[in-house]
Amino acid sequence: MNSTINSRKNAARIEKQQRKLDAGFMDDHFPEVESIVITMVYNQKGIQNSLPRVVNFFPGSYALFRVDCLSKECVGGGFDLTQIITGMIKNRKKVAKGDLSCEGDVPSAYHSSIAYEVAIQYT
Repeated sequence: MNSTINSRKNAARIEKQQRKLDAGFMDDHFPEVESIVITMVYNQKGIQNSLPRVVNFFPGSYALFRVDCLSKECVGGGFDLTQIITGMIKNRKKVAKGDLSCEGDVPSAYHSSIAYEVAIQYT
């Protein structure tokens, strides 16, 4: 069973690296963006304390706006903010807030979600 889990995690890691390479860099796709800051509060079912996280993107960052799930039981999951961020850039919006659930394959006892705020600074 452990080898199956390790195999799935390894495949997810390889897929994540390929997604980064495929995404390219922010300055290539969004030269008008100086920085993107995602501030979030991570919540996991069964855990009382929420965990604050901040993820920063700069012109040299990969243009992959997907944040990993923090649950160690989660395989291939995370929070995809791509449509939110690209929509914000298209409309030159500076701030957006919302909630997302993890897209991963985890038992419901380990389900996680985030409350997020995205802030974009333009050049």
